[in-house]
Amino acid sequence: MKQTNQIHTIVITGGPCAGKTTAMSWLQNALTDSGYAVMFIPETCTDLNNSGVTARASRTNFEFQRVQVRYQLLREQIYRQAAEASASKEVVIVCDRGSMDDKPYMSEAEFAAILKELGQNEVAFRDKYDAVFHMVTAAKGAEAFYTTDNNTARVETLEEAIELDAKTLAAWAGHPHLRIIDNSTDFNGKLVRLLREVMTALGKPAPFEHARRFLVEQPDRLWLETNPACRRVEIIQTYLTDVQGEKRRICMRGNDGSYIYYLTTHCTGTDGSRIETEKRLSLDDYQRLLMEADPACRPIRKTRYCLVDDAQAYAVDFYPNWTDKAMLQVELNDPNAAVHIPDVFRVRREVTDDPEYQNYAMAKVR
Repeated sequence: MKQTNQIHTIVITGGPCAGKTTAMSWLQNALTDSGYAVMFIPETCTDLNNSGVTARASRTNFEFQRVQVRYQLLREQIYRQAAEASASKEVVIVCDRGSMDDKPYMSEAEFAAILKELGQNEVAFRDKYDAVFHMVTAAKGAEAFYTTDNNTARVETLEEAIELDAKTLAAWAGHPHLRIIDNSTDFNGKLVRLLREVMTALGKPAPFEHARRFLVEQPDRLWLETNPACRRVEIIQTYLTDVQGEKRRICMRGNDGSYIYYLTTHCTGTDGSRIETEKRLSLDDYQRLLMEADPACRPIRKTRYCLVDDAQAYAVDFYPNWTDKAMLQVELNDPNAAVHIPDVFRVRREVTDDPEYQNYAMAKVR
């Protein structure tokens, strides 16, 4: 039977004592009230440990991680089949951690061995999810609320929790829809921000993201390539002809032969605010939409390095015709928030509001 419903798969991840358990319950109520059928995949490691399958009981940590990864993938496959059989129009599969959450507990060689065994590459393994939401540990910014009392499996000190949080976030670096939910507000505000980001990922209209853009001296690519918290992706962005006043673009992103595709639509709300919606595309849909490319614009090609540093996400774009500069983009939850730029980047000037450096202007055929 042909699938007729729409299925979204998202991951809620984060460091120790980040509030994931409460967030799961809160999300279920909010998404159900919004008309979604919600399916939760429980945390694989906890499920295995509660069943007597532990790293300590395994011959090696690698053997345990291999079992854990395979169990995660099997459950995702089963839940996907259940979602396809659902009578609901839209289904959200929420993963309490995803397949990349195992990476911090293995060496690079061990992780590569598991990928090879599965016939996978890291890009496809990571980007199969529609969106990933990293909830920052309370040990970073909400230290008074960090506790091990509500989870017998949690034994990390504040310093260890911060380190594990950073490693987990680094494992997801490069995902096209990675959002960081920090502790800049109280916990209720943290949940509200999470829900807002989740609804945006599900394709619900939301105000444009707050992003600031800086023209920087071209940084050392070797430093970026070898940084464990950085991932490279190749991007081709194509602007389409407008439809009923809506501006549209499609994007292909990935590397190593594994790519995903998006349609982004921009329009103006009734109150004058700018609204953006994003939809993931199949390869067939992407190729069909290429036929609607705006002849007045050339495709934009760029190599992007996705970097996470101190619980902040950065995107560094290298364009083929730029030999001495690059574009640094910083996404913010609050447009008035202070921007911290790592010392490795030498800023020439901010170009957030400079029309010359808007992607659409750069795509225009002159």
